[in-house]
Amino acid sequence: MIHPVLLCGGSGTRLWPLSRKSYPKQFAKLLGDESLFQASARRLSGIGFETPLVVTGDPFRFIVTEQLAGIEKAPQAVLIEPEGRNTAPAILAAALHLEKTDPDALMLVAPSDHVIPDSDAFRAAVAAAAEQALKGDFVTFGIAPTRPETGYGYLELAKGADLAALCPQPLAGFIEKPGAGRASDMLAAGRFLWNAGIFLFTVRTLRRACEAHAPEILAGVTAALDQAECDLGFTRLAPDPWSELPDISVDYAIMEKAENLSVMPYHGHWSDLGGWDAVWLEAGPDLEGNVCSERATAIECRDTLLRSETEGQEIVGIGLSDTIAVAMGDAVLVAHKSEAQRVKEVVATLKASGAKQATEFPSDHRPWGWFESLATGPRFQVKRIVVKPGAALSLQSHHHRSEHWIVVQGTARITIGDEVKLVTENESVYVPLGAVHRMENPGKLPMVLIEVQTGSYLGEDDIVRYEDVYARR
Repeated sequence: MIHPVLLCGGSGTRLWPLSRKSYPKQFAKLLGDESLFQASARRLSGIGFETPLVVTGDPFRFIVTEQLAGIEKAPQAVLIEPEGRNTAPAILAAALHLEKTDPDALMLVAPSDHVIPDSDAFRAAVAAAAEQALKGDFVTFGIAPTRPETGYGYLELAKGADLAALCPQPLAGFIEKPGAGRASDMLAAGRFLWNAGIFLFTVRTLRRACEAHAPEILAGVTAALDQAECDLGFTRLAPDPWSELPDISVDYAIMEKAENLSVMPYHGHWSDLGGWDAVWLEAGPDLEGNVCSERATAIECRDTLLRSETEGQEIVGIGLSDTIAVAMGDAVLVAHKSEAQRVKEVVATLKASGAKQATEFPSDHRPWGWFESLATGPRFQVKRIVVKPGAALSLQSHHHRSEHWIVVQGTARITIGDEVKLVTENESVYVPLGAVHRMENPGKLPMVLIEVQTGSYLGEDDIVRYEDVYARR
């Protein structure tokens, strides 16, 4: 059996404003009705595949389980990184977790934000590579290039290797992202593949390579896993040994030093969706080259992407060419399509200026549901809060604010001090400053309420928790 390992800790800054640190691109519905993470989990499933092992960060643990449940899947484990340390520690943590039950487990490591439309063809490529991996090779998957791309790393096939082969081929080495001229030369040479960052190998193979090439990473990850805590079914890696680990990719730490390397050529379609230009391409431009979302209109435009990400918000382009325009309730991006890779510079600039839009998503996702701020001003804030069926917020109090709650959909079970009562649509309650309170959704449909906060400080850190079914800290 193959154990899929899904990595989903990145921030996807090149797809800002839809992808942000608090809600990165792998969880967004960029193409179709499923998120990239859901599509990845579905792709790496079926006959011959175990349920996925996921490595992610603390803010995303409930998003992971919720999105897997949305496609009727459950993870075999979710490992929580105390902080991002790149792919080498994350992959090794997954391997050591699997090693506890099967030292020869076959791992398929993949990012959770790639687009591979033909799942059957990709699973066939994985099956064709399995024997070589079981023999002790690191098998990496190389994508047959279709253009002289400068945004990807490359894999160089060894002499005598066949780019068109349907089985793993010997690998000569890894090539960093090239300039335009070098990329054109490699495309013409016919022995280079795009590096997809997808690997197939056994736990034993990785352990031996770490012992030879990265013993300090092996020691640190082992300590982090040995000292890990179980938290509501999640495995929290210990923060102290984890913080001492280098921030390093598996390519640099292991693959570029190993000799037992093979590459499985893949000739199907693939994209890492690394920018809005890639989204434009993957979405399928019309005859004028335009891609428009719902609530988007293009008038005499060519080769343009127009997206509105907010209900009730219309975006209209007139006479545009080679333009990207993405509108959200709190931020708008307008760029020439050729400058798509520079969007990450926008995030850095906004962070330097202290703009919360750089990292914070307008909708704040929580294990019980989500909320968004509708209006703010001196000493007040208005929020819309959506609570999932059967979910409950923590029992809590605030030092600096009072709250009014107005239920607009469903029924809420409200606790204020010693009183517990049901509040239905068009009814409201008042939560005084300092009162211990909780809201729950006892129904079978989402419950929606409007919250009006008033006080001297309205930050999310003004919460004293007494009980929490999600064991948040």
